[in-house]
Amino acid sequence: MIALTACGGGGGSAEVTPSGGKAAPPAQSTAPAPSTAPAQSPVQRVLARMSVEEKVGQLFMPVLYGTAADTVSGENQARYAAQTPAKVIAKYHLGGVILFPQNVRSTGQVVGLTNGMQRASKKVPLLIGTDQENGLVSRMSALMTDFPGAAEIGATKDTGLAREVAEATGEELRALGVNLDFAPVADVNVNPRNPVIGRRAYGDDPQKVAKMVSAAVKGFADAKIAATAKHFPGHGDTSVDSHTGLPVIKHTKAEWERIDAPPFKAAIAAGVDAVMSAHLVFPKLDPSGDPATLSKPILTGLLREKLGFKGVISTDALNMAGVRKKYNDGEIAVRAVLAGADLLLMPNDLPRAYNAVLAAVKSGRISKERLDQSVTRLLTLKQTRGLLTEAPVASAERAAEVLRSPEHRKLAARA
Repeated sequence: MIALTACGGGGGSAEVTPSGGKAAPPAQSTAPAPSTAPAQSPVQRVLARMSVEEKVGQLFMPVLYGTAADTVSGENQARYAAQTPAKVIAKYHLGGVILFPQNVRSTGQVVGLTNGMQRASKKVPLLIGTDQENGLVSRMSALMTDFPGAAEIGATKDTGLAREVAEATGEELRALGVNLDFAPVADVNVNPRNPVIGRRAYGDDPQKVAKMVSAAVKGFADAKIAATAKHFPGHGDTSVDSHTGLPVIKHTKAEWERIDAPPFKAAIAAGVDAVMSAHLVFPKLDPSGDPATLSKPILTGLLREKLGFKGVISTDALNMAGVRKKYNDGEIAVRAVLAGADLLLMPNDLPRAYNAVLAAVKSGRISKERLDQSVTRLLTLKQTRGLLTEAPVASAERAAEVLRSPEHRKLAARA
């Protein structure tokens, strides 16, 4: 092996060695070999520029009260110390927000709100989500076409119709500046006494529901809107509403495979962007007594490893009673991340939840690798939907053309 040495002087005649022969010429310096390290992807480049505080903020999607980004509503004053939605977004480096009817007054107002919130997110554009399932759960119904809910569409057995309605719904949401819909419902409603799913589901036949869910996921993708299959591992056989209590599903593993799993498998095969967890106990899948939202065997073992889902796992709303039985609002957020969740939806107390996750990362309870996994999945979703570096700007004029268009009203009538 020849050692390379620094060359300090000018050239001259060859030096003579003590034995009288000529010394070998100095070794020539060579250019370094090209790096074999792979170039960073756009997602990796964004991740590398983020602080720990910014990474933790990416996990959160709270509801922000008010109808404009730079004004404060009464409820917002109480929750966030008189800070406007824009200031809350900046303070907590939020990755997303979710809209509810209290955020909705008119088409121009919602466009102004979503554009204003995107401007407040300095580094990475926001996921702006809503629950627009159509039918019973339609948060934007004041502005959007009144499409039938899943049960009505499921009754037609027309998967093409399911895809068309999802695409039209997505087009209207996108025109308002919303880029993620918490739909479709992938639950199989096999319990007639179910107080929370019912007609929100496409039906009670697992295979039929699976086909409808697959079609809807593809329809949202056609509209360039992120879709979310919910509520994993299946909320169809409950007689308790997880908003007010903690349901228990008594299915065996074999029954889960036959009844609950097919629509989620179909959604994953169709390329669904996100899967939402359920606040319910499923003893045959996890005997701990914790709800699925806080269950590593269910979210990581079953959804990630067994079903092979690589996208974003969202919690259901963390202000619901079903997930708040055993732990405080900070601990719930930490445990959801440790279980495998990436997106922490609607924490009951955002400051407490954010600070708890940040402290867990700094103490090592949540490893930096685990945090980076979730942030990478969230950034990848944003890249897929064109939101990684520059948020699209919604147009009130365009929204006025799309919302309740003659074409969409005709589709609703046909559905």
